Amino acid sequence: MRKKILITISLFLIIGISVYLYSYKGHRDIESETADYVVTVHGLEKEFTSNDSLAYLKYQDKTIELTAQVTTIDTASNGIVMGEKIFATFKDPLPKDITSGKMLKIKGRFLGYDELLQEFKIDQSSVVH
Repeated sequence: MRKKILITISLFLIIGISVYLYSYKGHRDIESETADYVVTVHGLEKEFTSNDSLAYLKYQDKTIELTAQVTTIDTASNGIVMGEKIFATFKDPLPKDITSGKMLKIKGRFLGYDELLQEFKIDQSSVVH
């Protein structure tokens, strides 16, 4: 009887510790990660148009790098629109040298495609120099 109780308690401890460690794992530092994919706005559109399910599997939660022209600056949400199709939010305040019409290379985590706004969403963005 004692052996069963000991095994049960040990099992609950192992499961509890595993759940805790999984839930509170360290946050990713996208800025220091190597980009999984280097893409263009046109390339993303083409992949999502041809097969959005495969494109989501490929890019979801991956670090991507892209270069495009800044079309809109949204200081309220700390983000920019690039190539009229990419909405990128920055984890740090927007760099002061970002201006509308400027070509910019960024790296960030791909979140998905917003069908309502017809925009690709990227967060934790940073400027690549």
